[in-house]
Amino acid sequence: MAEIIQRDGTWTFDGDTVRIVPGGKAHPVRQELGEIAVPLEAVAGVSFEPDRKGGRLRLRLRGGACPVLRAADGRLKDGADPYALTVEKDRTGVAEYFVDEVRNALLIEQVPDTPVDRFLLPGPTLPVSGGGGDGTASFDGETVRLTWNWKAEEAKTAGGASTFPLSRIAAVRWLPAIGLENGYLRFEPVEGPVSSPPKYDPYALDLWGMSKKEHTAVLVAAAVLMRLPGARAALDAPGAPPALTKAPEPAAPPASDHDALLRRLRELGELHQAGVLTDEEFSTAKQAVLRSM
Repeated sequence: MAEIIQRDGTWTFDGDTVRIVPGGKAHPVRQELGEIAVPLEAVAGVSFEPDRKGGRLRLRLRGGACPVLRAADGRLKDGADPYALTVEKDRTGVAEYFVDEVRNALLIEQVPDTPVDRFLLPGPTLPVSGGGGDGTASFDGETVRLTWNWKAEEAKTAGGASTFPLSRIAAVRWLPAIGLENGYLRFEPVEGPVSSPPKYDPYALDLWGMSKKEHTAVLVAAAVLMRLPGARAALDAPGAPPALTKAPEPAAPPASDHDALLRRLRELGELHQAGVLTDEEFSTAKQAVLRSM
């Protein structure tokens, strides 16, 4: 067994699983996520990045394996990344040994580094909650609740807390505050996206970046994402954060409405080109429409 114990946390590897336990002063995201057991099949690689103070041990997961990384989409800072460990200078040798052990196991088991089509980690424990600039989001597996604080706009507080079941959610987005730009945790209803800015949107938390605690909103996004059937990423526009959505239903209009069916085929083609639909999903949906025609 390989083990490295640091103030930032403890990592152990028994040949099958990398077990990660955050340190007592770790980032709130890591604290809230708690202990993580990463199966070897979810690991794409491991590395040690040395620096003058010691270095950083980093576990690289296969694409799509972890719902938290999927929801964060590369926007987690190193301190919040549950798969990065700060290593002190006198423990660099242990870190290098840990890397060798994991790499050897990956080689022996011939684990590919390609993306996976399902989550290999369980994600945040339910119920889960996350802070925001103007409120708090919570999710119990069935219902999302947004509770506003005194800093929220009247457009949100006038109707009280926003509560809606998972069945009403079409997509979830998380974007942290960057520089002077606010971020948000936003839930898009099935009726269609809300045009209001997050500051006034009762389906969104406004994230101001005033504290590390705000980053815990990504855990709510991850927990909801895991329970949206066929969650996929799609870039709605250049520079826009990916929407984590349900896979579009292949339902087609009545067979008699030939023009509507043709429009549906064009829409499916556009979704496929944009990367919203996989080749398999596009083929299945297209065949359903063609059968109706």
